[in-house]
Amino acid sequence: MSPRAGLTTDAVVQLAMAVVDESGPGSLTLAKIAERAGVAAPSLYKHVKNLAELRQLIDLRVVREMAETLRAAATGREGGDAVAAVADAYRGYLRRHPHRTGALTAAPDRGGAELTAATHAVAEVVFAVLRPFGFDRARAVHATRCIRAAVHGFAGLEASGGFGLPEDVDESFEVLKKMLVQGLTNYSEQEKE
Repeated sequence: MSPRAGLTTDAVVQLAMAVVDESGPGSLTLAKIAERAGVAAPSLYKHVKNLAELRQLIDLRVVREMAETLRAAATGREGGDAVAAVADAYRGYLRRHPHRTGALTAAPDRGGAELTAATHAVAEVVFAVLRPFGFDRARAVHATRCIRAAVHGFAGLEASGGFGLPEDVDESFEVLKKMLVQGLTNYSEQEKE
C-alpha cells in the first residue's frame, strides 16, 4: 500500500462521510477509511486523533452543510413560505443522506466550540425565518425547537422506513408544514394577547 499524496484532514472526513452514507455510522472504522485512502491505518493519525474525533468532524461538517442548506432555502422567502421552504430543505437533506440523521442530534457542547457555533448557525437561520411572526427571543427558541422536532422526527422516521401505512408520505409532509405554519401563527397571536 503506497501512501496517498495530499491526504488531508478534510479528505479523511470526506472519505468517512462516504462510508457513513453508504453503510451507516455504525460501520465507520479507521481501517475502512485507511483502505479507501490507500494508506496504512496509522497514517490517519496525522490527520485525526482517533475515531471519536473523526465522528465529531463528521458531525461538524453535517451541521455546517445543514446550515447552508437551510440558509439557501430561506433566502428571498418570508413567513409561512419560508417555514415551508426550510422544512422541505431539511427533509430533502435527510432524504439524500439518511444515515446522517444522528449527526444533526449531536449535543453541541460535547463537540466543542466549532460544533456549538455551527449548531447556532442553524438556529439563527430559523430565527430569521420566524422574525415576521414577531416572537421575542424565548418564544423564537420554543418555536425553533418545535419546528426542528417535527421536521427532524418526520425525516428520521421516513429514513428508517417508519411510515408503513399506504397513504402518501409526501401528502403527510404537506399536512405537517401546514400544521407548523398554522401553529406558529396561532402562537404568534397568543403573544399579542
